[in-house]
This record gives sequence, structure tokens and C-alpha cells, in this order.
Amino acid sequence: MHALVPTEWLAANLAAPGLRILDASYHVGLPGEPPRDAAAEFAAGHIPGATFMNLAAFAEPGAELPSTMPGATHFATCAGRLGLRADDHILLYDDAPHRTAARAWVMLRAFGFTQVSLLDGGLAKWKAEGRPLEQGDAGHAPGTVDITSAGVGLRDLAAMRAIQRDGSEQIVDARSAVRFTGAEPDPRPGVAPGHMPGARNLPYTQLFEADGTWKQGEALADAFAAAGVSTDRPMAMTCGSGITASVLAFGAHLLGSDAAVYDGSWTEWGGDPTTPKATGDA
Repeated sequence: MHALVPTEWLAANLAAPGLRILDASYHVGLPGEPPRDAAAEFAAGHIPGATFMNLAAFAEPGAELPSTMPGATHFATCAGRLGLRADDHILLYDDAPHRTAARAWVMLRAFGFTQVSLLDGGLAKWKAEGRPLEQGDAGHAPGTVDITSAGVGLRDLAAMRAIQRDGSEQIVDARSAVRFTGAEPDPRPGVAPGHMPGARNLPYTQLFEADGTWKQGEALADAFAAAGVSTDRPMAMTCGSGITASVLAFGAHLLGSDAAVYDGSWTEWGGDPTTPKATGDA
């Protein structure tokens, strides 16, 4: 199965053996954003056979930064509750403005799950096409998850300091232009405005068509090129807290390129008084 799955395929294969459908909706809840309850929205209506992933519960307990990727132990516990198996084909979707299914894609691949796809257009497209929904949450039999790898495709602060100094990877920032340039203050208290010196700005919204589906092929490649990013060179994606950086990583994957995600992203870098910072255009 391709990394990006159309709704037409899913509608015809809802009962396919080995297919696990996960709702990876997660609402970041930045200041000024209307409150939303992803679990309640799932219970009110979801794709038939889907399980609510609950990305918020996967975040590492006690971490100082928001949405921190789990360690191996916590990931195994959460994935085990969902009954995930290494040989499942996992299809992710969301109904969230920050396209959080991509974050779940990065997380699962970081822990060795290789058969992971996204539903193109997510729940919004499924509903717009008048396709069926289920209510409630039937759950899934729990199991045990064996972790064979951890942290694949992720970057931490130490790695990003080195990358920023030596330019070994292109730093690509998924935030809006006004947050990247520093024209707008960061929404999180104690976090400086601006961006990492040398970074390029590719707002994650530029990877989508007007109908909410992913750009593909030449249109997707043009979005990277317009930001001054070469998909032939290594990339490290960043954003506010690692969520929309994952969108850029998935976009690079669609173009046949691997890209890492800086999990702490600007919340960590911009909140650290010892890191260099820049404002203005790239």
C-alpha cells in the first residue's frame, strides 16, 4: 500500500485483513485556538472500524516540553493498549488543523513500525463524500508490543546545535512566516520570536491543495523548491513543538526523501537563552 491512501480505496477495503485504522486527531490548544475534545469528537463520529489513538496520552509523562515523543517503555505501553502489531498495516487519519496524523506517522516509524500510511484528506474528505460513520468507541483487545528500534528519524537539541553550526542538514521550519520572521510573538510564554539561523521557512499549509488533500508530484516538489529546500540533501524539520514538522517530514517522504524531525523544535530552542536566534526572512 502507498504511503498516501485515497478515501476510495479505504471505502472498498474497510474490512481488509491486517488493516488497523487509527484516528490520530490531536488539538494543540495554543492560545487563541478554540478548545476541542478529540476523544469526544471521535465518539460522536468516526470512520467505521477505527480506534482512537489518543496522541496526547502517548506524550512522555513528566516531560518539560509539550507533545514530547515517548520513550520506548511508554510507547510500548500505549501501543499495547491499542493492540498494535508489528505486522499490521496501520492507516492514520485526523480531523485536526495541524494535520496530526503525520505526527503519529513519525512516531510509529521511530519505533520500528514500517507499514504506516495516511488517509488523503482525512476525516473531512471522508465526511464530505457522504461516507458512513460509526459512533462510540468499541476499543480493541490489548496486546504486547516488542520495541525493535527507538528514536529513528528524530533529532534532539545537541544534534540540532551541531547541525546549525556545520550545515550538515538543511533546517526547514514549518511555522507560519510571521512566527518564523519574528513579526508575531511566539504564543508560548518565555519563548523568543524568530528562527534558527540558517533555517528555511516552509509553512506546512503549503503542502496541501485547496480541498485539503496532499499536493503530490511536481506540485509538492515545487513547494519545497520555492522555500529554497533541496530534497536531494538531508533535512531536519522543525516547528513549534514537533507536530507540523512531522507534516514536512511526511511530505519529503512522498517525494522519496527521508527527513528527520527535531522533537523539541522552537519551544525548546527559542526558550533556551544559550541558543543563537535570528529574525527576519531566511
